[in-house]
Amino acid sequence: MDTPNTGPLKGLRILDLTRILAGPVCTQLFGDLGADVIKIERAGAGDDTRKWGPPYVKDADGNDTTESAYYLSCNRNKRSVAVNIADPEGAALVRQMAAKCDVLVENFKVGGLDKYGLSYAALKDEVPGLVYCSITGFGQTGPYAAQAGYDYLAQGMGGIMSVTGDADGQPMKVGVAIADIMCGMYASTAVLAAVRHRDATGQGQHVDLALLDTQVAWLTNVGLNYLTSGKEPPRLGNQHPNIVPYQVFAATDGHFILAVGNDSQFRKFCDFAGADLEGLPDDVRFATNDARVQNRDTVVPLIEAVTLTKPKAYWLDGLAAIGVPAGPVNTIPEAFADAQVQHRDMQIKMPHAMAGSGHVDLIGNPVKMSETPVSYRHAPPVLGEHTDAVLHDLLELDEMACDDLRARGVIG
Repeated sequence: MDTPNTGPLKGLRILDLTRILAGPVCTQLFGDLGADVIKIERAGAGDDTRKWGPPYVKDADGNDTTESAYYLSCNRNKRSVAVNIADPEGAALVRQMAAKCDVLVENFKVGGLDKYGLSYAALKDEVPGLVYCSITGFGQTGPYAAQAGYDYLAQGMGGIMSVTGDADGQPMKVGVAIADIMCGMYASTAVLAAVRHRDATGQGQHVDLALLDTQVAWLTNVGLNYLTSGKEPPRLGNQHPNIVPYQVFAATDGHFILAVGNDSQFRKFCDFAGADLEGLPDDVRFATNDARVQNRDTVVPLIEAVTLTKPKAYWLDGLAAIGVPAGPVNTIPEAFADAQVQHRDMQIKMPHAMAGSGHVDLIGNPVKMSETPVSYRHAPPVLGEHTDAVLHDLLELDEMACDDLRARGVIG
């Protein structure tokens, strides 16, 4: 693509040895912010998520290609290099590339890169300024360190499922792989902090991120409710543990969210709702948020009895007009069609050679920067799309050398 690189990380080079989601989420953010992200993939196989479908991108004849929607979700702005790291010569190529990079991000099992000479211990003396980030299920230390970890396991072990879902239903995972995504977000922040330290001192370091650790970290206020009170937080469905009313309510034609954040908003809501609720703000049981939380089982049914008498539009339009937070419960299609979402460029198109339409639709980056905006330069690459170009750029290998390596199965 001819899109200029305007990102603040322009000039930073990332070697990406990650698969699945947490690592690719982290490195896609770096790419959007301008870094040159070199994605190392297994020759002939590639990232596991390439096969996580359907759906797949359709070609001009309407047939599935090899590019899954899952893979597309977190691999733009990367250059794909297909290398057989099980071949000693392939592993040596990756080590040489690491020496030309600022950051290496990997999510192999603990010790999984030792045999290839690609562990932090193997590289730290050879490349002392390298920031080396390892993303695993349970971290580099501890009784579970050797075990494989996945998003679903982290959500279960990290407590979030115990507070998600209906009170009388099963514990419920979040609808997206949120443990993976949040781990990737924590990793990106940690790596940039380590790069700042490296730029100041010349010293690289090992950044150790675990799905379970980051899952526990983002329990945030719910986790602190337990640590402060000693009481196990219950599952509350769509209700908020510390604010009432702050949940989904039923209208005559569906559901909407009422998010009353303070006592003044509660009084405004009750005044708008009419006679059936007008006395609630002066009732000692409901006058303050603290009282409403303690009496949620009484006040919530009173509110729902009133919301059920009017359609969603009545509540959404009327409450917006008086400054009481409320919103729709959109489907995914409705969310992408929303005027605000479209205005903020949260759905983008990028040219893609395998797509019959000539492009793929992707989710935009939410970061808006006035001086160094994100840029969309490369669509998620096909396997090995940039192998020769990267080996030429970083290692000065010519076409003949690449042809020889490919003939011997070292690269794809």
